Amino acid sequence: MDAQKTRVLPEQIDTGTPHSARVWNFWLGGRDNYAVDRALGARLGKSYPQIVDIARESRRFQTRAVRHVARQWGIRQFLDLGTGLPTADATHETAQDVDPGARIVYVDNDPIVLAHARALLVGHPDGVTTYVHADFGDAETVLAEAATALDRERPVAVMLLSTLGHITDDDRAAGLIRAYLGAFPPGSALILCDTVETPETRAASEDYASGGAAPYVSRPAETLRSFGDGLELVDPGFGSISLWRPDAPPSGTPVDQWGFVGITTP
Repeated sequence: MDAQKTRVLPEQIDTGTPHSARVWNFWLGGRDNYAVDRALGARLGKSYPQIVDIARESRRFQTRAVRHVARQWGIRQFLDLGTGLPTADATHETAQDVDPGARIVYVDNDPIVLAHARALLVGHPDGVTTYVHADFGDAETVLAEAATALDRERPVAVMLLSTLGHITDDDRAAGLIRAYLGAFPPGSALILCDTVETPETRAASEDYASGGAAPYVSRPAETLRSFGDGLELVDPGFGSISLWRPDAPPSGTPVDQWGFVGITTP
C-alpha cells in the first residue's frame, strides 16, 4: 500500500503575507517561516507571551488525544484539518505507533506545507499517510479528496487543533463540524481545541489580524463547548488542554487554549 500520496497544485508560496502555519512554526521554534511570519510572531509573543505556551501545549494535547482514541476507542483513521508544518510526534507517527496500519489524511492550504509534506510526512508502509492541499473550510472538497484514503464505513477522528478560529462565524463553524462528523459512522471522534476569549486573547486576535494575516477569532468558552453538543465527551471533558490527561503533573498556569475529545453516538 502506498505510504504517501499528494495532490500538487500550481500555487506559489506567498512570502509577503504572514500565514498561520508558518507563524505557528515560529512559535514552536521551527525554521520553516519567513521574515514576515517571524515579525508577526515576535510581536504577538511580546503582547501575549502565553501564545508560545499555547502552541506547545496544543502539540502535546494532539499527541495525547490521538494516542487515546487509537488505544481506547480503536480508531484507526484520522483527518487532520489545518495540519501546519511537520513537527515531531505528528499525527501519523502517534497513530501508527499504536497500529502501523492506521490511515492519516493531512489537510492544509499553504503550498510550503505541501512541499514539506511530500518530503517529511511519510508513514509506515502498512498504513496510509497522505496530504490534501485544500482549505479545510471547504468540507465538500476535502471529503472528496480524502475518500481515496479513508474508509467512510469505519470511524474517523476529525481533528481541529487551533484552526477553527479561522472560521469566524459561529454558525458556519458549527455547520462545518456537522458536515465532517456526518460523513463518518458512529464511533467517530472530534478532537478540538482553540483559544477561549479573554480580554488578552481578544486583543491578541486583533493584533494578529492587523499584521496582515487572515483573521483568527477567540471564542467564549461556552461557544467552544457547544461544538461538542451531542457527543460523548471523554473524561475530563472540556477545559484547558494543559489539564487534559497530562503525561506528567501540570505546572504553571493552565493555558487559554481549551478543548475536548468527543465521540459520536448512534
